Amino acid sequence: MSKIKTAFFCSNCGYESAKWLGKCPSCNNWNTFIEEVIQKNNQPELNWQNYGSKQTINNKAIALDEVNANEQERIITANNELNRVLGGGIVPGSIVLVAGEPGIGKSTLFLQIGLSLQNLTVLYISGEESEQQIKMRANRIQLKHPSFYLLTETTTQSIFNEIKKLQPQLVIVDSVQTLQSNLIDAGAGSISQIRECTAEFQRFAKETNTPVFLIGHITKDGTIAGPKILEHIVDAVLQFEGDRHYTYRILRTLKNRFGSTSELGIYEMTGDGMKEVSNPSEILLTQRELTLSGSAIAATVEGIRPLLIEVQALVTQSVYGTPQRTVSGFDLRRLQLLLAVLEKRGGFLFGTKDVFINIAGGLKVEDPSIDLALIAALLSSYEDIPLPTHICFAGEVGLNGEIRAVNRIEQRIAEAEKLGFEKIFISRYNQKAIQVKKYTIKIVALSEVQELYQQIF
Repeated sequence: MSKIKTAFFCSNCGYESAKWLGKCPSCNNWNTFIEEVIQKNNQPELNWQNYGSKQTINNKAIALDEVNANEQERIITANNELNRVLGGGIVPGSIVLVAGEPGIGKSTLFLQIGLSLQNLTVLYISGEESEQQIKMRANRIQLKHPSFYLLTETTTQSIFNEIKKLQPQLVIVDSVQTLQSNLIDAGAGSISQIRECTAEFQRFAKETNTPVFLIGHITKDGTIAGPKILEHIVDAVLQFEGDRHYTYRILRTLKNRFGSTSELGIYEMTGDGMKEVSNPSEILLTQRELTLSGSAIAATVEGIRPLLIEVQALVTQSVYGTPQRTVSGFDLRRLQLLLAVLEKRGGFLFGTKDVFINIAGGLKVEDPSIDLALIAALLSSYEDIPLPTHICFAGEVGLNGEIRAVNRIEQRIAEAEKLGFEKIFISRYNQKAIQVKKYTIKIVALSEVQELYQQIF
């Protein structure tokens, strides 16, 4: 009789070791190793296809020239934002991991997507909610699907037995942390269980050419829960993020074997479910009726999608000894760099001022092209002079005060022109690569920060 096989796993990163270690060599965390059973005695190796039988399926090698290299026809959903994020639609046989904070709207979004695919047989597997709860959400979404089936089960053996009977064309699992395989003697949500259950669904997806969506949890530091190998197994990893105090949600691509990782989709949480935002720039700028100081418009790019966002700055005299630097949706170290540039190159004394920065709408922006808009907002609040409402900015600021070129400048200009802006400030180095005559918007090229102050004040 063979012995029970066990191993030690890091509960933080999933690193596997044959013995217990005090410190994880992968993530350097202490006391995170736990022992888990990874193989029970006398337990045969089973595939998803032969649960309940003793037969195994052996694949044979195939020559590379015999492989059909034609691109598979994708499943186009009614959700254009999801189609964009996945690179043009759902690829048959793909397995996609979707992660996000609790309550962000993952279950609502994919229940809505499953109900909208009227021409497919969809199986929605829930290990967290009952049929009644899912039915109540479906009534709120107000969508009906005659071939949409629910299964509240957590054991993979029972799930695949039901899949063989139903033969669905799309499978949605909510969530992968609740699944449990009888092949592994460990609790649901453990590292070995997550890895085994995901591997079983991967084999099912590839052998039957059925797309599978796995909804997952995240840890308190924002990373996807479970071992890192979970992200390596799947074909695409989507991050659903946003501030629960705001209505906007962003579906971001972290990994995609079938498309670009620079795409994102924007949704608005409503009482009827997730509503697609086809023109986010117009929505983010709807509350700019008053002309106040400290507000500037930045032409940014999220992925390959141009956006116009509002950058707000507040500069006040510091009451305490140490000036405050507070940001929301922006990098604090980047703000400190820009303040140092304004003091060194422009002669503005921010050392005795409190500075507060906010990206309107609850967005988090890492694009350095908003530097120019941020400096304009800082100067506007510093002088307490409102900026004109018809201007916007697109430029990166260097340490020497120079305004550097940014990518996709023509898309930014076209987006500003479409929304009715009359003037856009860009880098002089970007001016060489664009045709100014084809735009009706006035393009102002700058080379240094000092020129910006002269132009707008």
